[in-house]
Amino acid sequence: MANSKQQIKRAKTDEKRRNANVMLKSSLNRAINLVEQHVEANDKDKALEAFATANKKLDKAQNKGIFHKNYVARHRSRLAKMINEL
Repeated sequence: MANSKQQIKRAKTDEKRRNANVMLKSSLNRAINLVEQHVEANDKDKALEAFATANKKLDKAQNKGIFHKNYVARHRSRLAKMINEL
């Protein structure tokens, strides 16, 4: 446990930031899975809508420094390729 008042405060803010990052990552994973589900169901219109949402979430995660730009580019490319193959 932290001894100083400053470290106690720092531990609290670290926990808040960790929870926010976990929530963002899980919502991103849900968005990506939704795109994949629509692609499996051969529903291109819904897949494109879900892809737009997933792109927004990927950009937000990259801007916040949660994911590296290559991670974001790889996922965006993979999803676009899946949709274009429909």
